[in-house]
Amino acid sequence: MNAKEYLSQAMWLDKSINNKLDQMERLKAIAEKVTVDFTQEKVSGGKATTSPMEDATVKLIDLSYEINDDIDRLIDLKREILDVISQVEDVSYQLLLEMRYINNKGWDDVARCMGYDKRWIMRLHGRALKEIDEILKEATKSH
Repeated sequence: MNAKEYLSQAMWLDKSINNKLDQMERLKAIAEKVTVDFTQEKVSGGKATTSPMEDATVKLIDLSYEINDDIDRLIDLKREILDVISQVEDVSYQLLLEMRYINNKGWDDVARCMGYDKRWIMRLHGRALKEIDEILKEATKSH
């Protein structure tokens, strides 16, 4: 895995969490629209059938557990990535990498925050990635 792939893991996991949160909102909206059947629930083969409301609620609970697990993984992953970024000697590279890969800032925002034009930021980014590649290579050698 190269430096960019390694650093991008947190961004992708963050996007996945946001996608699941959107799914959860849609499920909640659907669950609120589900009509409740007040007729006697039939029992067949000893197993009671569940209502659409129960099904939606169970799916919401399962999704919320999945989101919480993803959030825990994201926190751990960001901590690990920050540890690698902190090994970069150049502070401006560290700042650039943290803004992009930890805080998910777009390139225009990174350039504006750092006071450089976007082309210079892209050049710095390439140099920073080379340093991360070296750090990752050293880490794999020592394991």
